Amino acid sequence: MRALITGGAGFIGSHLAETLLAQGHHVSVLDNLSTGCLENIDHLLGNERFTCTIDSVTNEAVVNQLIDRVDMVFHLAAAVGVKLVCDRPVHTIETNVGGTETVLKSASRQRKLVLVASTSEVYGKGTALPFREDADLVLGSPAKTRWGYATSKLIDEFLALAYWKERRSPVIVVRFFNTVGPRQSSRYGMVLPNFVKRALEGAPISVHGDGTQTRSFTWVGDVVSAMLMLVNEPKAVGDVFNIGNGAEISIQDLAHKVKAMTGSDSPVQYVPYGDVFDNSFEDMPRRVPDITKIRQLVGYSPTVQLDEIIENVVEYWKAERNREVESVAAHRGGRKSVSRRSMLRRVMSARACA
Repeated sequence: MRALITGGAGFIGSHLAETLLAQGHHVSVLDNLSTGCLENIDHLLGNERFTCTIDSVTNEAVVNQLIDRVDMVFHLAAAVGVKLVCDRPVHTIETNVGGTETVLKSASRQRKLVLVASTSEVYGKGTALPFREDADLVLGSPAKTRWGYATSKLIDEFLALAYWKERRSPVIVVRFFNTVGPRQSSRYGMVLPNFVKRALEGAPISVHGDGTQTRSFTWVGDVVSAMLMLVNEPKAVGDVFNIGNGAEISIQDLAHKVKAMTGSDSPVQYVPYGDVFDNSFEDMPRRVPDITKIRQLVGYSPTVQLDEIIENVVEYWKAERNREVESVAAHRGGRKSVSRRSMLRRVMSARACA
């Protein structure tokens, strides 16, 4: 199989690329590096079955060229993270809707399968829990910036299913529920890497609001496995699936669990939403998936639970801290060095990565 992954230098995309290559497939990645980074895929650059293009998913000419070369598309490119969504609402909506339209339009010309990544955010303020794919979706006021992100992803879903209904262009829509694991950035408000980094630094662990809001966390490897199961199941085409883990935990309990598992002395502090976001932010008290549908169709079941997930994330961030210390030591020692990002750009340029 030849697959294109939009957003392939991102957290989930890089893990998907890694798995596909390990299975012997050919992988093309498209990423503009707005939230993804070259470091996520540097270990893949030497693979002759891997290519990468640094460009936008809204660039129709580039997308057409890349889709012509592959059998299917994993469309993961999107604006991500609560902080980014609230700070850059125009970028969020334009990227999500425009990028999805470009991919679907191109893929439909040859009826190539597109898996469209959506989000649990589309369930909005729904109260019928756990969330089922056929549930009514209840979004908040347009004055609350967060719902712009949910709406843009919901438009992506409607558009994908419209291409299937009207043009018989094969699509699968998946809704992710708090995917976590190595390489997930803490820059955009991702809760678990933020908690782990703060705990390892001995800094205060900041819980937004009163901390009673609950989430369910899914190991990135389970998410990748679920996507691959779905694209290999013809009955999944034209449908929507939750990908998540049904286990729930409150954010304050997560903070204390991270603190205990890292042996940290970090205090857990509660920060009002208004101190972090503006008044256009609104949170949801619970978010937990019903995964019956995907389990019944392809046999998906989460294999990694929260304690093991936290252990893995802690080990990743410990290793990152060690690399930072080594880099500082090398600099102080007067050794000449080239940043990983600069080095990777040179390697990709030399390989005519385009």
